[in-house]
Amino acid sequence: EVQLQASGGGLVQTGESLSLSCAASGLSFDEYAIGWFRQAPGKEREGVSCIRSDDGNTYHVDSVKGRFTISSDDAKNTVYLQMNNLKPEDTAVYYCAATYVVTGFGGCPIFKYEYDAWGQGTLVTVSS
Repeated sequence: EVQLQASGGGLVQTGESLSLSCAASGLSFDEYAIGWFRQAPGKEREGVSCIRSDDGNTYHVDSVKGRFTISSDDAKNTVYLQMNNLKPEDTAVYYCAATYVVTGFGGCPIFKYEYDAWGQGTLVTVSS
């Protein structure tokens, strides 16, 4: 059974940084993509970043490019989301998710329907 545990959220001010962690179990990173999603109050859950260890592919949505960086430590089965220069519009509950991938097929999944295993969320609040 795939299990994901997100952590690292908190309250920061505009311009500050946070690093989120997603500890995974029950899967091998070379067979799964890990994505970070966020859901702000009253809004749909949206994809933020994705990483595939099998081919080294990463993806960040335009709104976080240049500010967020996704990385993984395969030995620790942990994926990180380094978030710099945070803005109030980044305030949301952040979730990590996993989906099985086949090397050589597809890119880095970024839509929620592409994922079938989810962790609990961690709240990030950015004050202005």
